[in-house]
Amino acid sequence: MSHELEIVNGKAMMAYAGDTPWHGLGTRVNTDLAPREMMVEAGLDWGVEKHPCFIDVNGESIATGQEALIRTDTNAVLTNVGKGWNPVQNHEAFDFFAEYCAAGDMEMHTAGSLKDGQITWVLAKVNESFDVLGDDKIDSYLLLSNPHQYGKAINVRFTPIRVVCNNTLSFSLSTSSKNTVNLNHRNKFNPDMVKDQMGIAHEKFSLYKDMAQHLAHKTASFDDLITYFNEVFPVANSQKRDARAYADLSRTAKLAFDQLNTQPGADYARGSWWQALNAVTYTTDHLLGRTADARMTSAWFGANQSKKTNAVNLAVEMA
Repeated sequence: MSHELEIVNGKAMMAYAGDTPWHGLGTRVNTDLAPREMMVEAGLDWGVEKHPCFIDVNGESIATGQEALIRTDTNAVLTNVGKGWNPVQNHEAFDFFAEYCAAGDMEMHTAGSLKDGQITWVLAKVNESFDVLGDDKIDSYLLLSNPHQYGKAINVRFTPIRVVCNNTLSFSLSTSSKNTVNLNHRNKFNPDMVKDQMGIAHEKFSLYKDMAQHLAHKTASFDDLITYFNEVFPVANSQKRDARAYADLSRTAKLAFDQLNTQPGADYARGSWWQALNAVTYTTDHLLGRTADARMTSAWFGANQSKKTNAVNLAVEMA
């Protein structure tokens, strides 16, 4: 079976500190690692270089105008890019967190490589958390993904995680505060600019706390839940119809609906929009996809990340 995670000599190129992460993948390392030490433990202590591309025409080598992005450790071609494409080295991504870790505001949590190095990421745990109701604890993380792939942007975003079920949550994009930053490779990576845009501060996490508390105190009716799950997981276009009952929902929507009262943490805010939202996140993170690394990739970088963002916005709107 194919893997999204890079595998070298049977070992997944991923490291984590502390408790086993929600996807259960990677190698455990010490909890007090500095960013560059985590980089080495995750197998990301390599760089990328651009080299001109040529084609052979009747024995003559002709430049294509493109450049190949090459891994320095394996000489593997990761992608083809234009001359104005600016790669971000792995060590630059880790150095982004250095001052926060040194100040005690964050600690290294997870790092790894997907698709043979085309996507690398670093996840740091922010030293801040809150309880929605009782012991329903939410921890705060900052995720930086650094793609070595044409057409993919550098992304920095907050990623709250619900401890009781290890669901990765999403900020609502309908808020006026900037909770994610995308940077293309046409310009040099400027970490200070990213930090200014993100406004790395507890106010960001406070926004999510307010939203979670709001959803936890708003009751969702059965009819509203049918509408909600139908919007988040609609039926295929070829079978498009208005779902007005459980039987009309798509297979995935039914799967998510069935988690309402059985998911970990179901006893917290039972019957609320918070419960409905977490049924979506639990389904995407733990039930969809054939493998753990496929679920992780989709939850952070693929279709399921978009679904969770839409689910947050819709829950807030309907509540």
